[in-house]
Amino acid sequence: MPKILVTGGTGYIGSHTTVLLLQQGFDVVIADNLSNSSIKIVDLIEQVAGKRPQFFKTELCKATDVDFLFKNNDFDAIIHFAALKSTPESVKKPFLYHYNNITSLLNLIEAAQKYNVKNFIFSSSCAVYGTPNYLPVDEKHPFNEALSPYARSKQIGEFILKDTSNKNFRTISLRYFNPIGAHPSGLLGDLPQKDANLMHYVLEVALGKRPYLEIYGNDYDTPDGTGVRDYIHILDVAQAHIVALKRLLNNKMLTNYEYYNIGIGQGISVLQIVKAFEKYVGIKIPYKFAPRRPGDVCCIYASTELANKVLKWKAKYSLKDMIITSWNWAKNINKVFYEFTTN
Repeated sequence: MPKILVTGGTGYIGSHTTVLLLQQGFDVVIADNLSNSSIKIVDLIEQVAGKRPQFFKTELCKATDVDFLFKNNDFDAIIHFAALKSTPESVKKPFLYHYNNITSLLNLIEAAQKYNVKNFIFSSSCAVYGTPNYLPVDEKHPFNEALSPYARSKQIGEFILKDTSNKNFRTISLRYFNPIGAHPSGLLGDLPQKDANLMHYVLEVALGKRPYLEIYGNDYDTPDGTGVRDYIHILDVAQAHIVALKRLLNNKMLTNYEYYNIGIGQGISVLQIVKAFEKYVGIKIPYKFAPRRPGDVCCIYASTELANKVLKWKAKYSLKDMIITSWNWAKNINKVFYEFTTN
């Protein structure tokens, strides 16, 4: 079976995608520096998938590390998740975000060309659109001014890949909206050591790890004043990578560079997430409003027609699924693994 390099494979999206790859028979090599994850995730991937991926602790910003990885493996494709991803942190540390996210990408492209790896999937973001001109956002929407250095690094990454893609290096960029949820096994979920997302904080409140949820902004131009996003189950996001990978490997590309929105096509506010959690889990989530954060957009959700039509991919999990799987995982992780998020 094809050998796939998954960078950032111990992260949230990377670990779930690795499970699906292994379950479908692919040979997987994870490269990760563990800056926002744990080596224990490799054990959990093996437990869920029934097969263990190879793991290399790799600094992708070091060209020598990347070259070593490619020299010792014959990859058929690369799925590039590894990146710094916190919008607030990127506003505080713009150089770090550009250096890390762009240098790692350039090193991978250079190694792919040197070692003749023709297939590349890039982990992009709806942040590339900036403040949207219209909703739902489709792939024809221009890249507006980036609202954060993180968002700009994703824009630059897509420009680099568009410029470097050719018949010998074909790329698909997947523009995720807001992944939440967890694997139904209860063993894999969103377990960052820093830079957590909304659902992680909701779960910590429900587990008694924090007294209340901070909601950043209640004066947006939305029905309840809180920000609106397109939340999608993590397994739907992971499945999009499987579909995109097979498109590349089976030479189904119409152009050398393609890009797709990955969302459910529905806007859900922060308060709606809180109320849905209370409804489906039965635990009250206290919250307090805080000022808006720099870099946050008011409202964005996807048009997924292109991915539905061309990739034959469509999100199948509901908001209830996202919340219930998150909660089941959180209860399990709280009992067994929570210590490595706090130690």
